Amino acid sequence: MNTFPACMRAKHALLAAMALSVGVLASGKAIAGGIILYEVGTEDVGLAAAGYAARAQDATTVLTNPAGMVRLDGTQVQLGTQLLYSNLKFSNSGASSLALGNNGSGNIVGNNGWFPGGGLFISYSVSPDLKLGLAATSTFGSVLDYNDNWVGRYYVQQATLIGASLLPSIAFRVTDKLSLGASVNAMYGYLKNETGINNIFGADGKLSMSDGTWGWGGNLGLMYEATPGTRFGLTYSSRVKLDFEPQARFSGTGPLLTALLDARGLNRTTVDLGITVPQQAMGSVFYTVNDRLALLGNVGWQQWSKFGDVEVGLADINNPTSVTTKLDFKDTWHVAVGAQYRISEPWRLNFGIAYDSAFQSGNVSPILPTNQGWRFGVGGQNQVDKTFAWGLAAEYIYGGTGDVNNQAVLPVVLGGRGNLVGSYDNIGILYMSANFNWKF
Repeated sequence: MNTFPACMRAKHALLAAMALSVGVLASGKAIAGGIILYEVGTEDVGLAAAGYAARAQDATTVLTNPAGMVRLDGTQVQLGTQLLYSNLKFSNSGASSLALGNNGSGNIVGNNGWFPGGGLFISYSVSPDLKLGLAATSTFGSVLDYNDNWVGRYYVQQATLIGASLLPSIAFRVTDKLSLGASVNAMYGYLKNETGINNIFGADGKLSMSDGTWGWGGNLGLMYEATPGTRFGLTYSSRVKLDFEPQARFSGTGPLLTALLDARGLNRTTVDLGITVPQQAMGSVFYTVNDRLALLGNVGWQQWSKFGDVEVGLADINNPTSVTTKLDFKDTWHVAVGAQYRISEPWRLNFGIAYDSAFQSGNVSPILPTNQGWRFGVGGQNQVDKTFAWGLAAEYIYGGTGDVNNQAVLPVVLGGRGNLVGSYDNIGILYMSANFNWKF
């Protein structure tokens, strides 16, 4: 009696996920502790990602640990949806160069602080010991849009860096307790950057770059079930190289600067802006205390020190020699603890707290104005029947304050960028998500 409605719901889920993937690629996300995300509209939002590689309770394990698919029966589909709001904005300290003006940045993330996200996850049972899966989501990226005349316009005006992944996956049971899994990470990267150019007199010029490229990587997963209620997960995700080679397109720069840029070969030159999505490893545990309570935890690492060149612009319009600036990042660490509590047969509550260490030393760059972050998550899951479940979750990330102290080579009146001094105060990001799960 329920087969036809369930199939129709699955079709709607697939169509919605396709549309949502386009929205993810167009909008992107920014996050404290690097720009790799754990939040893709799933139950993990309410757990602050605690138990990420060991939970394996639904099809999202295709992403978080492919080895966990051996715990899933039949065919399972999950659609994750979420809406994010961030108050991220720049506060001028008063020590910035006076010639830059006093215009603020506005809410710089997404569309005035808002944007959507999510993902689609499918697990299929070939046999009890062999599973196949597919995930489509975006876990890496940042989208920033500053006011046109803000004080830091010569450092960045708009910056989009997105990685959207398709992850075909396989898992097999080695023994009753041990399972292994692997995924191919086919990532499409999109980069767009706009930076103001100081013309000294008259309106600002602009430097624009955009490019799209594919990168390839792999994920490996291991899951060990010591007892029916205790399991350990270990995952490794390789780095993904995105070889962006955009053209540097200058506009509105005036005849003298345009002639100089042409003579130096910088106008419409191909720029090597290749970046490396960091490799990462995570270990997780899921421990069942009793029939109502389970405890979860993580320890993780991400290699941000190999990220690459991301800042563009002209430091000196009188002697333009390069349009890129290397930013030095450091590797990050992640820890999380959480709990699940079943208050009734259909309802389960989730709680979690996590911390990600800073990936920028000292001052932050206005092109990546994030650093360390604390996550606080809460959510609930409702098992409607054997074939359908849904859940709601919310998570708040507190990123503290990020100080900016960019000292220019030349003052603004001589063609430099000017000094940019200020901060991003009380950085906060709120996720609100809903997930829908079907079993066949």
